[in-house]
Amino acid sequence: MAYNFNRVAHVAYFSMEIALRSEIPTYSGGLGVLAGDTLRAAADLSLPMVAVSLVSKLGYFRQTIDSNGKQVVSTDAWDPTRWAAPLDARVCVAIEGRRVWVGGWVYMLNSPGGGAAPIILLDTDLAENASSDREITATLYGGDNEYRLKQEIVLGIAGARMLHALGIEVLEYHMNEGHSALLTLELLRRYAYSESEVRPGEPHYNIPRVREICNFTTHTPVQAGHDHFDYPLVERVLGSFVELAVLKQLGGSDALNLTRLALNLSEHVNGVAKRHAETSRAMFPGYHVSAITNGVHGVTWTAPSFAALFDLRLPGWRFDPALLVRADCILTDEEVWHAHEQAKAALRERVRAACGVELDPARATLGFARRMTSYKRPDLLFSDLSRLRAIAKQTPFQLLVAGKAHPHDEAGKLLIERLHAHARELAGDVQVVFMPGYDMALASLIIAGVDVWLNTPQPPLEASGTSGMKAAFNGVPSLSVLDGWWLEGCLEGVTGWAIGNGEATQLGQTDAESLYVKLSRDVLPMFYEDRTRFIAMMKAAIAKNASYFNAHRMMQRYAVEAYVK
Repeated sequence: MAYNFNRVAHVAYFSMEIALRSEIPTYSGGLGVLAGDTLRAAADLSLPMVAVSLVSKLGYFRQTIDSNGKQVVSTDAWDPTRWAAPLDARVCVAIEGRRVWVGGWVYMLNSPGGGAAPIILLDTDLAENASSDREITATLYGGDNEYRLKQEIVLGIAGARMLHALGIEVLEYHMNEGHSALLTLELLRRYAYSESEVRPGEPHYNIPRVREICNFTTHTPVQAGHDHFDYPLVERVLGSFVELAVLKQLGGSDALNLTRLALNLSEHVNGVAKRHAETSRAMFPGYHVSAITNGVHGVTWTAPSFAALFDLRLPGWRFDPALLVRADCILTDEEVWHAHEQAKAALRERVRAACGVELDPARATLGFARRMTSYKRPDLLFSDLSRLRAIAKQTPFQLLVAGKAHPHDEAGKLLIERLHAHARELAGDVQVVFMPGYDMALASLIIAGVDVWLNTPQPPLEASGTSGMKAAFNGVPSLSVLDGWWLEGCLEGVTGWAIGNGEATQLGQTDAESLYVKLSRDVLPMFYEDRTRFIAMMKAAIAKNASYFNAHRMMQRYAVEAYVK
């Protein structure tokens, strides 16, 4: 497989994970999917971008569920030779005093419009390296803190060197989360002053120059979620790459916090929703954090039936999703519902094949699919099983659930067990189906094939969330907690429904009560008794949410506010 990409890439986009396609398991969840959508939109818009990530040949992990509802983890390996071409350059970095050679692969993300975004996947699995070093780029988010630091040295430092070795001229660097922040240290060394330029007592590094060309997007609204490494570990693994005093000045005095390092060395910093930017400014006072709300790549996440309808009635939407703003005026009720029924049929077929379960095509279907972790509260709906049974007796519904828990997240794995236990308890009253092996392909079917999209994070821990945006491209309204993007996208009773008031609540009792009231009083009665109004809400989800919360709008914002200076 040959490759040919522009040697002038004005923007280099660094991300630990990137969702390229379901067959390439180099992503774990929303961060990687957002990265993939970013690059797909950049290709559509012919923005000169190149991306850098890790090859992760062993993937994230393959999920199955045993008879007790426990998550079972196995390797999810992929073969880069099938999808990518080998790079004709190698670089090396020093790790624990050893030379570690880094090669790589390039995956070309091509747009039907003619644009392209090359994705460089760094690889240490080379014969020149020690056996332990060959494993550094093997598993996404695998291993301990030391393994993570080694991965981030390869991503940031070797990634910047690889672009230089390939002769790619980079005008702007964009760090998608703090995992790649060590690239700033490579740039500090690259743009260090010469001895003749430095006066005694002055810094050796041209910090203003590095800040000028760096941009940082933070995604994590809690301190514990930001990568940090104790300095003894940093000194042992990274060595004296940059003086310890400089590291402490830029990355924190107690430990090397990669978010703080990125904040100190980036001209443009943004959160991924308006509320998230406010939360980030409170977490890191003194820094200017703007807001560029995330968006999704519409063509990737729109079911074939809706894509065909949009092609017919709103031509041009693939490269200009803003045209969907007219959907509520142009699309008829009959054609919207017909497209929805086709999406539902595709989902039912997948459920039948994967689980041997028949979903009722006439029954209202709720969908909940995302990373299984505590703050997502996948068990909120099950807070009161007797209440849930009473609701289902009055207005029947079925629930489709999917999602993975990180292998080290014991609480997340326990949540999956509990969901299966709840499903067994509700058998005969509410059909609950858990779909294992959550990936891009399954996500595409679920977000398009359910009737209502459910999201229940604990405020203010949902930085943005993008699953509801994907649902909107398929006319699926959201029933969601007011957090992340939904604070901006929710028009009550128009694009969906709000759960709670967006404030943190002890143990979630208030949100659970709100969820039950909305479900029994508004959502299910409208679905069964006022189909015309429900379809009007489907159209509004497309016209008012999909037309705005898309990756094309997001990338235009980045181009104007971050890249063009």
